[in-house]
Formats: sequence, C-alpha cells, structure tokens
Amino acid sequence: MHKKQNNNAFETAKQRMLKWNLKGRDITDSRVLAVMAEVPREEFVPDSHKSQAYNDGPLPIGLGQTISQPYIVALMTQELQVNKKHHVLEIGTGSGYQTVILSKLAKKVYTIERITELSESAQTILGKLSCNNIEFFIGDGSKGWPKQQLPESGYFDRIMVTAAVPEIPESLIKQLADGGLMVIPVGYADVQELILAQKKGISLMERNICDVRFVKLIGENAFD
Repeated sequence: MHKKQNNNAFETAKQRMLKWNLKGRDITDSRVLAVMAEVPREEFVPDSHKSQAYNDGPLPIGLGQTISQPYIVALMTQELQVNKKHHVLEIGTGSGYQTVILSKLAKKVYTIERITELSESAQTILGKLSCNNIEFFIGDGSKGWPKQQLPESGYFDRIMVTAAVPEIPESLIKQLADGGLMVIPVGYADVQELILAQKKGISLMERNICDVRFVKLIGENAFD
C-alpha cells in the first residue's frame, strides 16, 4: 500500500511538472514532453531527496555533483533536435537522467563521466530501465570520445555538455559532424551562458539560449 501511495504521489508531481514547469514555459516539442512523462525521475535521485524529484530545481546526487532541474533538461534536449538517426555524445553522465532522456530520442548515446562511482550508479539504473542503446566511458569528457571507438562516420550528429566549460573545447568541435548541433554551458563565473552551436564547415555558428548554473567540467580542455 505504501509503495502504491508513493507511486501516486510521484505521478501527481510529474503531471504538475509537465503542466507548469515544461508546457507552462517554452517546452513545445511533443517528443521531448512524452519522454519526460515516461522516465521516472525519482529513480535518479538519492533517497534523501526523492520527495523533491519533480520540483523544478537541481538536486544533489553526491560527490559534489547535481541532477539538473527538469526544465533545463527539457530545454537542452529540445534545442538539440535529436532524432532516431542521430549518434549523440553526452559529456557528463552524472545521475544518468539526461542520458536516458536522450537515449529514447536518439539512435545511440555515447556518454562520458570522469567519476567512476557516478558512472557505475547510472549504468545500474539504466540497466534496470532496459536502456540498450547507450555506451559508457569513464574518463576526461573534455577530450571527447576515444578515437578508436567513434561511430562509423567518425563524428557525432549531436553533442550535449552537462557541465560548464571556460570555452568550447576544440576536441569536441572536431568530433561534431558538419551541420551538427552542440548545446553547452560556457563561462568562467557561477552563471554561464547556455550556447547552441552549429558546425558549418570549419566555423561554428553560436546562439545564446539563456543563463544557467552548472558545475564545472574538470579536464584537460576545461577547468583544472
């Protein structure tokens, strides 16, 4: 009975999130909304914060990391315009919540996390949810995906970075397909600009989406 009550409470909170925090703002992509409705966010949140799983704010997941607020997850996903033909690179697996959202829209997701414990936890949760189109790598995300394990084309159609960088790493630009899109928080301060970048030949067309607050990406081509 207690579990059923919990499930009902989560479902009520999820519907409220969809109505007010996503549709009530500027999330209009029906595919993104459907996936956000499908994925149980409470599975990715520590027990101490499960009751807040559908609140529109970031939550701690341990080791100094956070799970992004639902609106930002939906916004970044919507801006990336992912479809079933796309190979997507995600920098910063974290809890795995954004990973699973992408996996339900993409052909395949390649996700990098530098903290072993977080990657292994995400792999366990995503295994339970039967997500079979995800490849995991533990290492420095600022360097991109290991060259010997790239998709057949040698490039990614889409790249999502879920931690802040001082500037867009050249290593990621090189792995983005011509015409491909990258969404990435850029800036040195506590508040960064969320950028949508499209690769056109050797140049990058950039558009500022909004201000955001992300933890810093630590790595050779990011923050020390």
